[in-house]
Amino acid sequence: MAIRFRRLRDSSRVLSQIHSGNYSIQSRQCTSPIASYSNPLARVLSTINRSLPDRGCCAQRFSTITEIPHESLCEDALLSFIGSTFNDLQGPDHCWLNNIELSKDFSSRNGVFLVLVGTFLEDSLISSGNPGFMFEKVKSLQQRYPLLRVIGFQSSSSKFSDVVHTCIAQIAMKEYITFPILLSNKDFSKVTDRACFILFKDFKSPFVYYGSDVDLGIIDKAIKELVQHSENHGMASNMKSTWVKPIEIIKEPQVCSSLRNLLFYYPGCICVDESGNRLFLSDTNHHRIIIFDGNGKILDCIGSSPGFEDGEFESAKLMRPAASFYHATANCLYFVDSENHAVRRADLEQRVLETLYPTSSGNKKTNSFWSWIKNMLGIERDVDVKPSDLDSESFLFPWHLIKSSDDDLFIFNRSFQTLWIMDMASGAIKEAVKGFPRISEVCGELILEKTSLSKQIQGNWLKQQGDNNELLDWIPYADLLPSLATFRDHIVICDTAGQRVLKFRKESGSISSFHFSNFGILGLPYWISSPLERVYSVGDALLGVHVDHTECFSLLPGRIGIQLNVDMPKDVELVEPLQEGCVWRQARGAATEISGAESRVASSEKVGVSQQWYDELDSLAFTTPEVELSTEENTSDVNDQDEGVCIDCAVQISPGTSEVIVFASLYLRLKKSSDSSDDSKEKKAARIAEILNPKGTERMGRDPIIQLLMKSNRNLEEIIFMKPLHVRLKFDCRDHPKADNSKDIILTDSSVEVNVSLV
Repeated sequence: MAIRFRRLRDSSRVLSQIHSGNYSIQSRQCTSPIASYSNPLARVLSTINRSLPDRGCCAQRFSTITEIPHESLCEDALLSFIGSTFNDLQGPDHCWLNNIELSKDFSSRNGVFLVLVGTFLEDSLISSGNPGFMFEKVKSLQQRYPLLRVIGFQSSSSKFSDVVHTCIAQIAMKEYITFPILLSNKDFSKVTDRACFILFKDFKSPFVYYGSDVDLGIIDKAIKELVQHSENHGMASNMKSTWVKPIEIIKEPQVCSSLRNLLFYYPGCICVDESGNRLFLSDTNHHRIIIFDGNGKILDCIGSSPGFEDGEFESAKLMRPAASFYHATANCLYFVDSENHAVRRADLEQRVLETLYPTSSGNKKTNSFWSWIKNMLGIERDVDVKPSDLDSESFLFPWHLIKSSDDDLFIFNRSFQTLWIMDMASGAIKEAVKGFPRISEVCGELILEKTSLSKQIQGNWLKQQGDNNELLDWIPYADLLPSLATFRDHIVICDTAGQRVLKFRKESGSISSFHFSNFGILGLPYWISSPLERVYSVGDALLGVHVDHTECFSLLPGRIGIQLNVDMPKDVELVEPLQEGCVWRQARGAATEISGAESRVASSEKVGVSQQWYDELDSLAFTTPEVELSTEENTSDVNDQDEGVCIDCAVQISPGTSEVIVFASLYLRLKKSSDSSDDSKEKKAARIAEILNPKGTERMGRDPIIQLLMKSNRNLEEIIFMKPLHVRLKFDCRDHPKADNSKDIILTDSSVEVNVSLV
């Protein structure tokens, strides 16, 4: 009898959730969606609970007489369709975008999946509440659980339209979306009529969370329980619930990734130092902060590549830096490192970057050599953050930054859902404020004062910079809070639509662009090559990597002078002469690079393992007759020609095979023409897209790039873009020729000239 009573009581807990009408209620089961699987009754109750339309968010209208599992069938149909598309990137009813590969891991239907539905197109953003807040939640879960399979899904009748792809590309740039997105023209309106999260394991028993205001902690707990009940214990051990961002390969958005070859890639935030004639631009999606003067001359650069690492500016790593504040007394720059969920401080005098929050034990000096090795290899993460539950008040994705009058830092996330008050000296968070009313009470006046600059800007320019947050009626153009700054008699503007920096003259009301120079400070972009290039062990390792020129040579051992002649297309021109800082050379195999003063060493110098082996075999002493070298230019220089660029280098080769790799970044722009018609503008956009996107390097094609360039509403002849140059030269070196006495060897000097033509 007691058992029957207990079962009846358990059933009543579930049946009490069935209502007739439209309600917005919170389900207790949603906080613990996975019951104990050892209890048969619990499995039945869990199945019934999943079929209810109330899953912790807005419930739909239904009658207690109708069949409850009807909606569940629609969810199962959506899951079945998503799983059926894993084997094909494109089909009659679907198209995969962004970072997606036909790999074994992706095609597997096993694992824990989280699908974000209905937030990627403009017509669906109206019903999704706050899509940016939903993106923040998904990305935080993706970082917290590395093996969580995150997918975006969007229904669209015109899935192959360039307009649709362009809209998704804009969202991917703005929100930094790295997970794959599935477009489909199939109708799943009963599930996708509102933005929602769908969580499931092994494509079974999905849980649906509607709306942007669902508590992040609810989904986090659900993922924990799914992992704990996973039969794959290895997966459960790897998906640790701790808010220490795991060290992993950095993923970046692939939709229109060729746009990163523009001079700026989503320049989102700026601040100024008027007394020092310096401006600090957060080149957000290039993961760096560029320092330049009022004339546009680049003075310095903070950050070298995506990641999380302190140190000197050249080696420091950032992940989407956003708003910044210059502290004149300390000569330091404070800024928020958005994707690293951190606040960083750059000492501009010492040129050293450090992390203010979260606190790091790396600031404590240690003499442990082994600790230094582990830190350099990325094995050890020294951020002192204890594991904690993930909730909406966690320090996630900071974007806006304002200094208060009492030396506190007011930090907001992008959607203005949370305010963190931080002590600027210690980096300790004093308080976390949640909700618009409380935030407006704390710092509403400071925000309005900061955004008041937008009222002085005339014209329709503000409307092109993205959507004004309708939830923040008391903050006009809140998204532009870190994008505007006063510099002397100008208002400096970050134009994220046109990928440029503008200056608005207050007196005349005219808007003009900064003309940038001194690109050698930026060096070679991280996405072209790494300082230690991977040694490829298989023949097709370069498959998919664009190489501008390859050539093979068969020469004798000795010194080889190499001259690369780069011919420019007739319709483009160099913005400024190529600087040495934008060139990188590497010699591999039986070759050794000679640069600077070393290039003037006599040709009798023996280098390489093969040459040393010959020396050891030769038991008789001999001397190689010295050969006088003629006077020549420094082989490490970069020379400019009338219609191209000349890059010189020299290598010393020994018998065997070797390879010389040359990378360079050429900053170009289209030559000015008198034709300014709309047709001509479209042709110019197509020409830039053709240079930015070599054939075969981007699956989406170049049409979305053209659409984005056309929407930028700027003179395309002013766009500065970087053309990566990738040249690989292979050398097959024969044995040393013998002298007349059959003992001595003869070293020879030779030179090669390589002509490279850009597209």
